[in-house]
Amino acid sequence: QVQLVESGGGLAQAGGSLRLSCAASGRAFGSYVIGWFRQAPGKEREIVATVSWSGTGTYYAGAVKGRFTISRYNTNNTVYLQMNSLKPEDTAVYYCAASKTLETQAADYAYWGQGTQVTVSS
Repeated sequence: QVQLVESGGGLAQAGGSLRLSCAASGRAFGSYVIGWFRQAPGKEREIVATVSWSGTGTYYAGAVKGRFTISRYNTNNTVYLQMNSLKPEDTAVYYCAASKTLETQAADYAYWGQGTQVTVSS
């Protein structure tokens, strides 16, 4: 089992940057794939990015590819989401989640953080 806590959200202007952190506690952090998801008001939760167990494999949703970068450091049980060139449509609650397998569907992730709000103003 793993517990996840997100931080780093806040208010940014369009074109700006934010870095989200996902700190994990519990056993065997390196055995979990970590995904970042987001949910805007009135919309379904959607995948943003995933990073594999070792950090060498990544996946990005088309809407964020080239602007966001996911990275993980198993030595300190942390995953980051660097978000550059932010757009108002990036406004959402961002969640990190853990899965034993490499998945892109929210339903396949068993462990979730509480979420952190990101608001991008135009």
